[in-house]
Formats: sequence, C-alpha cells, structure tokens
Amino acid sequence: MHPISKAFSYYMEKEKLKPLEVEKFENISGYGITGEIGNNKIILGNSKILSHFEIQNTKEKEEKELAKKGNSIVYVVENKTILAIIGVNDILRENSKEIIQKLKEKNKEVIMLTGDNNEVAQNIAKQVRIEKVISNVLPQDKAETIKKLKQENKTVIMCGDGINDSPALANADIGVSIHSGTDIAMDSADVILMKNDLNKIVDLINISKKTVKNIKQNLFWAFFYNVLMIPIAAGILKPVGISINPMIAGFAMILSSFTVILNTLRLKKV
Repeated sequence: MHPISKAFSYYMEKEKLKPLEVEKFENISGYGITGEIGNNKIILGNSKILSHFEIQNTKEKEEKELAKKGNSIVYVVENKTILAIIGVNDILRENSKEIIQKLKEKNKEVIMLTGDNNEVAQNIAKQVRIEKVISNVLPQDKAETIKKLKQENKTVIMCGDGINDSPALANADIGVSIHSGTDIAMDSADVILMKNDLNKIVDLINISKKTVKNIKQNLFWAFFYNVLMIPIAAGILKPVGISINPMIAGFAMILSSFTVILNTLRLKKV
C-alpha cells in the first residue's frame, strides 16, 4: 500500500469513518485519482491534476507553506471546487542516511528521482545527504531519465515500490523493489527485497561483485585443466619425451569440476 494511502486508512480507522462507495474510479498516473460519489465528481491528487482538469488553483500559498515543511500535497476537489488541501509528511526509513553513505563510499552516484514537488524533494534530500535531485517528474519522465543515464554508459540500479516507479524499474539495468511495494512494481523489478530493508541493496551489490569474480575464477580452473592435460594426453609433447595416460587426463577433468564446485560454495559465506 502506498504511504499516502496508509496515512488516509489510518486516519479513517482512528476517527471511525466509513468509506463511501466510489463509481467510475480512474487512476491518472503521476497526477492522482478520480471517481464519482453520488452525482459528484471527486478528484484527489497533486497540483498537476488541477491543470489537467483546468481547475484554478486558489490554494497555492497554502501549498507552498505545507511543502516547506516537507509535506507531499494532496488536493481534494469536488465538481471543480477545491474542498481541501492535505499535507502528508514522508517519514524517512530509519537507516536511510546510513545506506546513502555506504553507497557513496562505494563510489556510487545516488540520485533522488521523484514525482514530488521540488521543495519537498530538496527537504528530504537534505536530510539523507543526496546532492542530485530530479523532482516533479511523471512516470514516463522517470523512465526517460533512466534511459538517458544508460546512454551515458552508466549502469543504473533503480529502487522503487510504487505504480509510478514501474516504468523506470523496467528500464533500469537492475530494478529493485521491496516486498511491501505494489504488485506492478514487484513485477517490473529484477530483484525484490523480502525483508523491506534497504541495507540489502548494499548486500546485493557486494554479492553481485563476488559472484562475477567467482564465475571468472571458475572459468579459469575449468579451462586450465583442459588446456593443460588434453593436448598432453593426445601426445602433442611425445616427441620431447613427455606423455600422460589419458585416464589421468580424464581424472584431471573431474578434478576441475570438483574445484569449480568448491569455489562456488564459498559464496554461501557472503
């Protein structure tokens, strides 16, 4: 469930509010949602959804005040009349700053890519010490940003858990979602973090590097025995008095496979 959705659900449970039946529900990706309650059209979303439906924004001052405090903004509109503006504050994960620091120590460039407005994004980025922020972007813009980074010959890991993140996750070299993310985000990702612990991203990078190193070692040992033993068993060095029983060469091939297996099992210690 989306964090903002959780906030609304929690508030309704706390205040013992009953949900109303919604008809003609529509999700407008990157903007918000619409539906009908009775004969009234209800719109919930960010400021971009107001422009989308040509609604005059009479709450710009309130939006700026809420945004300065790090709130994500949700407008509530009924029949093109703004009923309310709600500020929902993002709560940082406990170890976010620590994870960002670990990635920087590995010489990884960390970029915040978000649909939130710039003030909210900058506020959060400052807390976790992210220097580069790309804000106020639609889902398709996130995917385009990933493509541009790849065109610069960069290997891109994208981490996201929402519907709006799914195009970017699909376009990244490695898409990472968390187990509590939306179904479409998990379907678009290459890796799902089952414990919802972002520290696992660092573990993912470490395991990946060690796995590639292990593969190269295994290739070396597999070819080393074959290249060394097969020509000798075939008699290529017989003119200079060096020969070997083909059975010994066959045993060497078994030994190479055994070496590869043992070397691979070392990854269990990572």
